[in-house]
Amino acid sequence: MRRTVLVAVAVAAAVVPGVSAAATPSTVRWGPCPADVAAPGLECSTLEVPLDYRNPDGRKIEIAVSRLASKNPSQRRGVLLTNQGGPGGAGLHFPVDLVAFGLPQSVRDSYDVIGFDPRGVGHSTPVTCDLTPQQKMRGNIPPYANTAAEVAKWAEQAKAIARQCATSKTAWMLPHITTANTARDMDRIRAALGEPKLSYDGYSYGTYLGAVYTTLFPQHSDRIVLDSNVGPDGWDAAGGRLFARGFQDRFPDFAKFAAAHPEYGLGSTSEQVTAKYFELAARLDRTPAPGVDGALFRLGTFGYLYGDAQLPKLAELWRALDTNQPLPPLDGLTPDPDNAISSNRYVICGDSRWPRSVQTYQHNVAVDRVRYPMFGAAAANIQPCAFWPSDPVEPKVRIGDQGPSDVLIVQNLRDPGTPLVGAQQLRQAFGERARMVTADQGGHGVYLLGKNKCANNAVTRFLTTGQRSANDLACAAEPN
Repeated sequence: MRRTVLVAVAVAAAVVPGVSAAATPSTVRWGPCPADVAAPGLECSTLEVPLDYRNPDGRKIEIAVSRLASKNPSQRRGVLLTNQGGPGGAGLHFPVDLVAFGLPQSVRDSYDVIGFDPRGVGHSTPVTCDLTPQQKMRGNIPPYANTAAEVAKWAEQAKAIARQCATSKTAWMLPHITTANTARDMDRIRAALGEPKLSYDGYSYGTYLGAVYTTLFPQHSDRIVLDSNVGPDGWDAAGGRLFARGFQDRFPDFAKFAAAHPEYGLGSTSEQVTAKYFELAARLDRTPAPGVDGALFRLGTFGYLYGDAQLPKLAELWRALDTNQPLPPLDGLTPDPDNAISSNRYVICGDSRWPRSVQTYQHNVAVDRVRYPMFGAAAANIQPCAFWPSDPVEPKVRIGDQGPSDVLIVQNLRDPGTPLVGAQQLRQAFGERARMVTADQGGHGVYLLGKNKCANNAVTRFLTTGQRSANDLACAAEPN
C-alpha cells in the first residue's frame, strides 16, 4: 500500500463458477523491454488474458511481463513472481530494483525473477480516470478533515472522481480490475512459463495479492513471501483507516531523530517535536504556505515516514515551513501519475463494498480524529468508492488456513503504511500455513529495504532452502 504491477491454463470452476478449463499453454517469446524500463539482462513479453474470467473466450486484455533469468541452471528452482505494491504500482522494472536493493546471488541463482504490470497498470492494458493535476496531487489518500462540513465538501470531489472513472475511455474495464482477477493473471503467467508452481515475493498491497493467489491456487504455490502486510480483507474502508494507526506507530522514530538533530530547530525532545507537528498543521490549516495546506502537510509527513533515509528530508521540509522559507525540492509533494492513482481506485473499489452514506464517514472521521489525532481524520475520510458505479462482481476471497504450509510473513514493528496489526490479523487467518518474522525497526518494507540482518537472512533462507523457524521469529533491533 503506497501513496503514490497469461496465458491459457484452466481457471478452476471452484474459483470462477461455470468457467470451463482452457487447455493449451502459450509460449512466451522474450524480447527487448519498453525503453522506460529497459535494463541489462531484463527481458519482456506481453500475454493475453480474459478481461472477465467468467467469460474466458470473451474480450482480452494484455499483461506485460519481465524476466531476469537465472544464470545457474544447476541451482535454478523455478520462478519468483514479484510485486512492489500499490495497487497501481508498475512492476516490469521491479526485478532490477530488487537486485539494486541487494537481492542475494543465491536467490538470483535459484529463480528466474519475474516482474509484471498488473492488469490496468503501465504497459499492461492501462486504465484512467482522467484526473486533473489537483486530483493527482492528493494521491489516493483523502485529505485530513477537521469538521463534518469538510467531509461533506470532500465528498463532492470524491463523487466527481468516481464519475470521471465511470465515464472514461476505459470504463469498460471497471468491474474486472480486481485483486482476484490479478491473481488469476498470475496463474496464467505461471502456466505460460511452463512452471508447475510459482514462488512469490510481494510487498505492501502485494501481500494481499499474494495471499489471494495462494488461497485460490494453493496447489500451484511454492514459497510465498509477504512483506509489510495488508490485513486479510485487503484495502477496504476498515483497512484504509489503518493508515492512521501506522502513522502513530511510526512517528516516534522521526520525533527521536529530529530531537537528536538540533540544527533543524524542531525541538530538543520527542514531546517537543510532536507538539511541533500539531502546531504546524494547525498553522497551515489557518494560513497555507505556497502549495501546502494543513492536509497536504499531514499527507507529506506520512509519506516521508516510509523510510529512514527520508527522515532528514522531512526535517528539512518542516524547518522550511516553520521558518517561512522556500520549500526544498522534495519529491513527497509531487503529483502521482494518473494511471497509478486511477488503477488504485479501480482495484480497491472493485474489491470491496464501501459504505455509501456520507454520514458514516463523518462519524468515522470524528472517532478517528480523537483516536489517532495525527492522521485519523484523513485515513477515515470518504473515498470515491462510496460513489462507485458498480458493485463487486464476486464475493471477496476469504483468506484461510487450507493449503500447504508455505507462507512467510515478514513485518516491521513500526510500519506507517501497513501497521503491525494487519500482519497479525493475516497471520491468524493463515493459521499453520504461515510463520511470521517481525523486525524491531520502523519504515515500510523489510526484506532488502531494512537493515535487520536477522529478518533479511530469514527470508533468504526460506527462498533458497524452504526452511522456516518452527515458531514465529522476533528479530531484535540492530545498530545502524
